[in-house]
Amino acid sequence: MQDKMKSMKPKSRVWLIPGIFFLIACAANLYGCLSGNVTLERYVKGALMPLLALTGISFIAFQDADRRTVALLLAAQCLGWAGDSLLMGGGFAWFATGLGCFLVGHGFYIALFSRSLKGLDTKTWLLAGVVMALLLVGVVLAIGIRGVMLAPMAVYGAALLVIVFCGICGVCRKQSPSRATWLMVILGGFLFLVSDLMIAMRTFGVGDFPHRGFVIMLTYLIAQSLLCAAAASLATRDLPRQA
Repeated sequence: MQDKMKSMKPKSRVWLIPGIFFLIACAANLYGCLSGNVTLERYVKGALMPLLALTGISFIAFQDADRRTVALLLAAQCLGWAGDSLLMGGGFAWFATGLGCFLVGHGFYIALFSRSLKGLDTKTWLLAGVVMALLLVGVVLAIGIRGVMLAPMAVYGAALLVIVFCGICGVCRKQSPSRATWLMVILGGFLFLVSDLMIAMRTFGVGDFPHRGFVIMLTYLIAQSLLCAAAASLATRDLPRQA
């Protein structure tokens, strides 16, 4: 058992270098949100996802890893960076393009974590579909999303719920080597949804509260970090053959 645990540890700790810089960048960005220093917040924001991606890839690089998982993680993180950068622009076009980048990025996350969905029966799919549809309808009614943004926001929310569903299925699988990995997927997807719901609320002028920008970035950064950590774990545990 001890030999197995040792084999799962990274052979190099070089990932700590970009990881420390990522934490410093997170602290600077969050401080900018709290203090109202827009310049600091915006300049640092563009470095967040590249540093997180570099941390994840550095963790995986010195181990025997599933290349498909590595590629999907890198694609998701790159699109997260593109979404962050585009959302800093003003106007609907920038917002819609940034949202589109994040949506495609969620698609890569779904492809990455979808191994937990193999073998599900029709009843489970139907139940999950009904629950997700009810949640989406509730959110749309609560926030008041309407017009041209209704359909894309619904699809966007559904993508995040699918990520959460992947995590739930992973936890329920008895052969999963680590349920903690799938718990990270659940929490990461949920916090991503919370962060984006707050953005939607701000966009549609609903439920304002102090330091909302700080809370949005905090939940977003934790969500991305958890999903990256879960992906790195899956990449080094060879789960595709055990699913």
